[in-house]
This record gives sequence, C-alpha cells and structure tokens, in this order.
Amino acid sequence: MQERQYVVDDLTLQESWRIFQIMAEFVEGFDVMPQVFPAVTIFGSSQIKAQSAVYKTTIEVSRLLVENGFNVISGGGPGVMEAANKGATQAGGKSVGLHINLPSEQQANEYANIRLNFNYFFIRKVMFIKYAVAYIIMPGGFGTLDELFEALTLIQTKRIKPFPVILMDSEFWNGLLDWIKDTLVKKKTLSKSDLEVFNVVDTAEEAVGIVKRRVIV
Repeated sequence: MQERQYVVDDLTLQESWRIFQIMAEFVEGFDVMPQVFPAVTIFGSSQIKAQSAVYKTTIEVSRLLVENGFNVISGGGPGVMEAANKGATQAGGKSVGLHINLPSEQQANEYANIRLNFNYFFIRKVMFIKYAVAYIIMPGGFGTLDELFEALTLIQTKRIKPFPVILMDSEFWNGLLDWIKDTLVKKKTLSKSDLEVFNVVDTAEEAVGIVKRRVIV
C-alpha cells in the first residue's frame, strides 16, 4: 500500500509540472496564429501519395484559396497535409503547418513557411478550430474523422460560431453519409437538420466558392 501511494504522489508531481509545457504551447500558438487570419484548415490522410488525384486536388484547393485572399493551415505532415502546404506556398500565401510530435509516424513536410510543433493533440486542435474561417476535409482516416466530427459537434452545440465545413470527394464520403442518414437520423440519435451544417463537393472551384460566399473577412 505504501509503495502504491509513492507512485501516485510521483505521478501527481509529474502532472503538475506538465502544466507549464501545456501553457507554453498555448502561448506560442496564441502569439503566432493571429497573423495568418483569414485561414482555411485542410485535413486529410497522411498516407496519400504525391501521384494521387487527391494530392493534386489538394494543391489546387490551396492555390485557389490563396489567390482569393485566404491562407492555409494543415497538420504539417505528409500526404494531404503536404499538398495543402505546397499549394499555398507555391501561390505565395501563408502556409501553416501545425505539426504533432509522434513516437514513430509522420515527419514535418518542407512546404510550411510557418510551423509550430505540438506535443499535445488537444492544444493543436484548439489552434485548428480557433484560427480557421472554414474547414475543408479531404479523404482521410481516423484523425481526419476526429477533426471533422469535433467541428460538427462544436457547431451543433453552439460552442463555436458556424463556419463552412466542406467534404471533398463525394464518392469517398457517400458511404459514411448514407450510414448517418439511414442509421443515426432514422433512429433519431441525430436530427435531419444537423446534416445541413456541411457541404459535399467534388471540385476545388466548388469548395473555394463556398468559402468565398459564406466567409466575411
């Protein structure tokens, strides 16, 4: 019993000091991110290859965003994140990479001209949502779904002001959307009106057009 109490006390001490690292990451983000306004956050899989249509479409989306007065935020890693930063940088915009330090996965891409490094996912998520005027969601995996559903939840519960949430590539997303309609809506765990908070498009022009129409900066 005494040994267990020692472990608990030691853990409490470590967690208390961790607060300062958390504060430092918040402070750095709050110092840097206001300069990128207005920005659109682009999410998608880190596994997407440069030869793929999704990668090329992401570059085009970023380029069009910059040409229309928006900067671009990504997770700073490979795949879709790299394409987002590449398109923005090539178009002469501010290209933000919010990189997360992971034990054995992604490396930061070379195209972000503004980069922040995070140890905590929750701090990184705050930066994504706080400093974006829209979300564009490319095909992705668990991380992409996590960011998508967090944004939809915050909008649904009115914890943030509504902003455009745009899903790119209807063929990729239709299976999920059909399940949401056929299961969640039919079983009344979700209201039909909740489906109105996002759009599904297939071209870069459509996505950027929605951002331009709905975002006042």
